[in-house]
Amino acid sequence: MAIKKVGVVGCGIMGGGIAQVCAQSGYQVTVSEINDELLNKGLKVIRGNLAKSVEKGKLSKEEEAAIVGRLKGITKVEDFADCDMVIEAATENMNLKKKIFADLDRVCPPGIIMGTNTSCLSVTDVAMATKRPDKVLGMHFFNPVPLMKLLELVTTIVSSQETLETMKAFGKSLGKVVVVAKDTPAFIANRIGVPMFIEAMKVYEAGLATKEDIDNAMVYGFNHPMGPLALADLVGLDTLLYVYESMYADFKDPKWAPPLLLKKMVAAGHLGRKTGKGFYDYTGK
Repeated sequence: MAIKKVGVVGCGIMGGGIAQVCAQSGYQVTVSEINDELLNKGLKVIRGNLAKSVEKGKLSKEEEAAIVGRLKGITKVEDFADCDMVIEAATENMNLKKKIFADLDRVCPPGIIMGTNTSCLSVTDVAMATKRPDKVLGMHFFNPVPLMKLLELVTTIVSSQETLETMKAFGKSLGKVVVVAKDTPAFIANRIGVPMFIEAMKVYEAGLATKEDIDNAMVYGFNHPMGPLALADLVGLDTLLYVYESMYADFKDPKWAPPLLLKKMVAAGHLGRKTGKGFYDYTGK
């Protein structure tokens, strides 16, 4: 089946990024939010990102206009009915994702493929909320979506090979490097990377080094483009806490237990860049 029109559920940080990349890759995109206020906010961010690309000479004004013209915002799930594929990018909450997929299953034609952008939840559980579990895959994009090249596709024991091959081709059409993982907690990248985040937070929590020195050690010692604490702020500390708690619940291994400092920061509303304060202070920047 040829994919021409892509639906994206959610127009926040991840959903908006996915919608932007799909539109830039030539797809007609229908992107949703729960109300007009959040939808307009998300679309404004996308337009702002495109405008910056024009300023930097990465896009022409004509290309910018064409990309914006391929984006359509909606607030009703029924408007996904004419899409060839739908990608869900809602909050990492299993009950919410199950509801979204049950609603999509009701309005979308039987052959439509669905992807869930999750970094830690069971794709199998999400898929079983539909009557087409063989058509559901995990699609783990990385933040910020327009810049990060990796796309993890996550297969379940009921995913069809045809679905996987279709999604691999789609991912490559977005300019992504596609890797395939089985449906296990944290998949590939986070299963390897999360312990580094946790250990960096524990080193800082114990007062063994400053946050700047911790980040510089990884940037200049391991050639990482960004240190783990700065990257945690970019991802969102509340998102990381949810991932860590989910992984700890699955593995029952102390190495996955979220640091107490992280819990306190999230409780205080210090979530990183999106709130202006995390491990670093972004107010006034």
